[in-house]
Amino acid sequence: MHLPRFSSALLAAAASLALLAASPVSAAETKVVKITAIVEHPALDACRKGTLDELAAEGFTEGKNLSVEFQSAQGDIGTAGQIAKKFVGDNPDVILAIATPSAQAAVAASHGAIPIVFSAVSDPVGAKLVSDLAKPGANVTGVTDRLPLEKHLALIKEISPKLKTLGALYNPGEANSVSEINRLKTIAAAQGITVLEGPAPDSNSVQGAARSLVGKVDAFYIPTDNTVVSALESVVKVGIDAKLPVYAGDTASVPRGAIAAVGFDYYDVGRQTGKIIGRILKGEKPATIAVEGVDKTDLSVNPASAAKMGVTLPEAVIKRAKDVVK
Repeated sequence: MHLPRFSSALLAAAASLALLAASPVSAAETKVVKITAIVEHPALDACRKGTLDELAAEGFTEGKNLSVEFQSAQGDIGTAGQIAKKFVGDNPDVILAIATPSAQAAVAASHGAIPIVFSAVSDPVGAKLVSDLAKPGANVTGVTDRLPLEKHLALIKEISPKLKTLGALYNPGEANSVSEINRLKTIAAAQGITVLEGPAPDSNSVQGAARSLVGKVDAFYIPTDNTVVSALESVVKVGIDAKLPVYAGDTASVPRGAIAAVGFDYYDVGRQTGKIIGRILKGEKPATIAVEGVDKTDLSVNPASAAKMGVTLPEAVIKRAKDVVK
């Protein structure tokens, strides 16, 4: 029987195809996730890490069958918009947008063309990311970290029972912060507490905003505002100099100098976010996935920082804290 002769090029091509078919992960199976965050700070960084760890648990491992690119806007809204446009042009399987400004930029740039999952967004409806938490109805869903403000005020009153006026530092350009400060005012007013605003449009103005409230407030409160949290140490310095306690909305700020916080573990928030992205990568549509909230909170305290601000933390508060900064 006569066998046809094959060229060496054809044999090499056939061998390459055979190897590709035998490989457990082909180029076609690799999913692409682009991640953008408005700024880098411990809470948002933990959120990103938790997301990637959960994706690995879901079977999507970076460098194997998952390609990931991360870019930070470094606190600049314009840069967030540029990153969003680039990512949309790259046509990934999912864009993860961490924090409200980056989520708004991604949604505006995508026009519904790319699945977008947001995380660490306090008020997704108010930020116009979705119209309904239960039924997003578009190519957008995610995890909201709406602050447990009632718990925050209860903790502040327990540690500072004579508090009458609370200074809230925030960036008025961050939609989630505006929403949370308005909620804080309403809840605090019902408890006889006045909230004075300390607007800080950028990280360079945070310390000045804090200083402007010295002599007018009994304590500082920092919500999960990315601008202020990125410059937290400058507020802590004002608190120490003026002997005014600094309370935070996220536990990651406590090791950095805030005296106490009831908040979410943002690594766990990231794991929750990763589950949603995994569902989308496996074929589900964002429109059918309800926006999820975070229920679990932890207490973190920093007795040494409190002492520098002239405050002694109650023993009962220290005993029930999950984390006590040494």
